[in-house]
Amino acid sequence: MKIKEPKFNDAQQKAVFHNKGPMMVLAGPGSGKTLVITHRTKQLIEKYHIEPSKILVITFTKAAAEEMKNRFQRLMGGKYVPVRFGTFHAVFFTVLKYAYHFNANNIIRESDKKRILLEIIEHLDLDMEDTNDFIKDITSEISLVKGEMISLEHYFPMNCPKDVFQKIYTRYNQALERKGWIDFEDMLVMCYDLFVQRPDILAQWQKQFTYILIDEFQDINKVQYDIIRMLAKPEDNLFIVGDDDQSIYRFRGAKPEIMLQFEQVYPKAKKVFLDMNYRSTQCIVQTAAMIISNNKKRFPKNIRTENARGTEVAIREFETVKAQNERVVELIQSYQKQGVPLSEIAILFRTNTQPRALLSKCMEYNIPFVMKEQVPNIYDHWIAKNMIAYFQLALGKRERSLFLQVANRPKRYLSRQSFDTAEISFERLRTFYQDKKWMLDRIDAFEEDLQMISTMTPYAAMNYIRKAIDYESYLEEYAAYRHIKVEELLDLLDELMEMAKPYRTYKEWFQHIQKYQEEITQKTQKKQNEMEDGVAFVTMHGSKGLEYEVVIIIDVNEGIIPHQKAVLEEDVEEERRMFYVAVTRAKKDLYIFFAKERFQKEQSMSRFVAELLQAEGNDSE
Repeated sequence: MKIKEPKFNDAQQKAVFHNKGPMMVLAGPGSGKTLVITHRTKQLIEKYHIEPSKILVITFTKAAAEEMKNRFQRLMGGKYVPVRFGTFHAVFFTVLKYAYHFNANNIIRESDKKRILLEIIEHLDLDMEDTNDFIKDITSEISLVKGEMISLEHYFPMNCPKDVFQKIYTRYNQALERKGWIDFEDMLVMCYDLFVQRPDILAQWQKQFTYILIDEFQDINKVQYDIIRMLAKPEDNLFIVGDDDQSIYRFRGAKPEIMLQFEQVYPKAKKVFLDMNYRSTQCIVQTAAMIISNNKKRFPKNIRTENARGTEVAIREFETVKAQNERVVELIQSYQKQGVPLSEIAILFRTNTQPRALLSKCMEYNIPFVMKEQVPNIYDHWIAKNMIAYFQLALGKRERSLFLQVANRPKRYLSRQSFDTAEISFERLRTFYQDKKWMLDRIDAFEEDLQMISTMTPYAAMNYIRKAIDYESYLEEYAAYRHIKVEELLDLLDELMEMAKPYRTYKEWFQHIQKYQEEITQKTQKKQNEMEDGVAFVTMHGSKGLEYEVVIIIDVNEGIIPHQKAVLEEDVEEERRMFYVAVTRAKKDLYIFFAKERFQKEQSMSRFVAELLQAEGNDSE
């Protein structure tokens, strides 16, 4: 069964019927890029008589490759056509399979990678509080070093001292070698080396794939690009589709500048702008254009839409985050009454720790929600565990594990050897240090502090631990060691204190923690078992490629978006692109919310909102 050709606009027509040579297709949000890639593939076969097996279509995720393949198969009337659809890793691993007889067992599993790094950290005796986060961050850095082919000597790590990173990196690679394993980045580097050293093998693959189409090209990294350039020779039938304004993965090694320099590398390349947005209203398209126009390093574009003007974008400031969250709940309930499916409403935020209070509010009002990514449980964080350990000791518990958690947070210089039994008594500690007067003073102070804490509310106790015991000094030391801003840790402590405020006793607070944990676990299991109709909670990163009738962006404050880590101009531009991606998810209604105060600290609106208000003078809901 032949599928009727859709009506292409002029730009789509040019892209779909492009024949030979390089072409760059700049595809704005909602402009039909998948349609262009699948139809161009079809035209290569039917109009230009290219053998299907010589066409390679590359996407960045397995799911995207599968979806593209299915759409293409439907387009071809459901019959099997041997066009190759795959991710960079899948394609390059195929090359390595033929060259080195690798199989799936040679690829390291994520669980093994985590185990190896955990063993290395333990062996190096690193005192890590947030081991899981550290492993995640270090994994990203290892990927970055390999993907950028940076020499270890010239790399300055973001998460720990340089000598520590070098040891971890070296030992990790030695462990892989011993096991005969490779990771995803090794696939790329090995494929690159193979093509450089073996022109005969490269020539075979060049003959195999004479037409290459790449989706989401703005997310490409250096080694991927270098391999693709070799593979596309000598004809350079390279058809790249992407949007430099939606490049938001620099932390993974993505380089938007590769796309910006494409015409310099390929001077004969044709360029097409897919500038018609079929998704959003005029108000949303204009707002998005105002935001992104403040970026300097980009292709200038004039995105249009033939959709209705729609309702004005609502930009609103609230006195507190609590007031903001209450308004979000009101909005959800109002849309529900109007018959808008909950799955068509999305709450977007910069980091996955932000919406915790809002999630609690939704639980309180029985509003179903779906978390697209895991929202970390604040009570699983090591700072929360430290507070809980202090409270349990204050309430008379004496397990060794509780002492080990907080004895030197802040530093009291109590050695592990002094905690030599399953149950610890202060008398036993005094006996251990009986000849050291200064240590006995510290032990006395520790016991007196616990006595004080036992008489307080959870909120007051946290404040006491933070200020009087000087837990903050420990956080400062730890932040310096981990190369993170202490504000990130203090913000978490603020949030923890804010959530503890309503509870008068430790018993009440512990009951709340248990209930909260049960609800979060239930939600996570539900997400795995069934997709319910619920409000979507999604990070800006996670929202890419999605669309909703109603989008509410929360906490659009300076320091959150752009994130406080964004110091360099290129980082700020990436944050602006992320905000642009969030805004362009909305089809009909868009809300941009921010608060004057967060955890008793004054906040200012994001500079991105200030730019918007300056451009349009719209500051009302």
